[in-house]
Amino acid sequence: MIESLDIANLGVIASAHVEIGGGLVVVTGETGAGKTMVLSSLQLLLGARADAALVRSGADRLSVDGIFSVTEEVAARVEEAGGVVEGGELIVGRSVRAAGRSRAHLGSRPVPASALSEIVGSMVTIHGQADQVRLTGEAAQRRALDQFGGPAHAALVKEYREAFRAAVDAKHRLDALLGDASEREEELEDLRAALAQIEALDPQVGEEEELVREASRLTNVEDLRALMGVAQGFLKGDDRGDFSGAVESARSAYAQLDDASRFDEAVAEFAGRARSQALELDALADDIAVYLSRLDADPERLAQIHARRAAIKDVLRGRAADVESLLTWADDARARVDELSAPASDPEVVERELAAAQSLVLDVGARLTKARTRLARELAAGVNEELHALAMPDATLDIDLEATKPTSHGCETVVFRLQPHPHAPARPLGQGASGGELSRVMLALELMLGRTEASSTFIFDEIDAGIGGQTAREVGARLKRLAASRQVIVVTHLAQVAAFGDQHLVIEKTDGTTSVREVTGAEREAELTRMMGGDPHSQAARRHASRVLASAVSQSQG
Repeated sequence: MIESLDIANLGVIASAHVEIGGGLVVVTGETGAGKTMVLSSLQLLLGARADAALVRSGADRLSVDGIFSVTEEVAARVEEAGGVVEGGELIVGRSVRAAGRSRAHLGSRPVPASALSEIVGSMVTIHGQADQVRLTGEAAQRRALDQFGGPAHAALVKEYREAFRAAVDAKHRLDALLGDASEREEELEDLRAALAQIEALDPQVGEEEELVREASRLTNVEDLRALMGVAQGFLKGDDRGDFSGAVESARSAYAQLDDASRFDEAVAEFAGRARSQALELDALADDIAVYLSRLDADPERLAQIHARRAAIKDVLRGRAADVESLLTWADDARARVDELSAPASDPEVVERELAAAQSLVLDVGARLTKARTRLARELAAGVNEELHALAMPDATLDIDLEATKPTSHGCETVVFRLQPHPHAPARPLGQGASGGELSRVMLALELMLGRTEASSTFIFDEIDAGIGGQTAREVGARLKRLAASRQVIVVTHLAQVAAFGDQHLVIEKTDGTTSVREVTGAEREAELTRMMGGDPHSQAARRHASRVLASAVSQSQG
């Protein structure tokens, strides 16, 4: 529950500190005093969108800090988000700059506003007059009915949605398979033909470069022979013996140096180097001789090389730039063939999957309809009991389930129909119900849904609009009853409701600045007197307020 609230520079509120108790907390104040700003501060702590327009005129930013007492489950979620919970208390903060930037803190850790909505929002439920309008929509009525079912029913709703989603997915896959059947078959044929061509050719990484080198050698064999022959002549000398060649010259140089080393040891190094060079030149000459012996024209091999290069170029075209990329393409193509050939891509298999998925939707949908039918009877009975106590003794709320084809929400639409009295037709909410009637239906629903709501704090924003007198007393009594098991904060303009509060907070505006303070005793009687339109200084009016308080206490205890 909310233990305290600190507000700074929010709208008309310059600074306010509020200690909030348990049970029923009533918030009152004159119109325009700033009750809406207090509610806005709470909404910011729950992750609502930051609005720079809320920043008090002349201030650079607003801030709201709240302390919440939390359960072990919520504390664990806060700690998972990196926050700290001490002594079961969670500090939540929100600031909004006039420039528009917003910051949020959860357990002393900066977090996105969505984290506040997810964690803090799970502890607090806010209901206002706008909810009465939403209640007239089919979706809101269906959610209210499902909420009444609690966690077990929520699991059934989730099971249905998952079954429906699976059926829709199977239908989409089947439509795609049937619509693209010819294209898929053509793609399969093309991929298989390409893979057969690649596998038959069996290209190897680096093969293209080797073929280029071999083709160049065979194409220029005569030029190679002439050039290599001249090189061999320079190494070995000519056949006529006109010059000895580099090999023989190196040997002679070595012999001279070796002889000279007898007279100077330093020459031995030169002799060794000359010997190595002579041996290297001799080996080079031998290698050239072997190369020349094998260097023959081979037109047949050259034709084979040209054919091979053409085949590789053909298989690369439109698929890859080189053999390495082609082999990667082939791996992807095999995976695609497996995908297109898999059972999941077989229309007959998917058609069977769709039939099974649709059957499951109908099965789970039937169970959901049965559960909603039971919940509709129980919720309508409870709401009607509350309505009778809220000065609508002849009113009847019926919750009808109208069968439809399966949708993502179920196999029926949920319609709330209100019959104000036996002689009036039962009409959907929003078609003829007055604001006061809607307020009471809304309150009756909240009292029923509160039994299954997980939130530890309920906040009601003037949902008692349009009612008064004895009805207002009954509203207060029922809010008091709801507050027996959780914290209930009510913004109200009715003294009959405020009289039931365990704590009474007054929003006051003085010289353009709003403050929040708790009133008790005589101050509370004065505030109730003001709310009833009496003179707070009149003893008679104060006695009336005192009687209202006493009556509320008596009704609560009774």
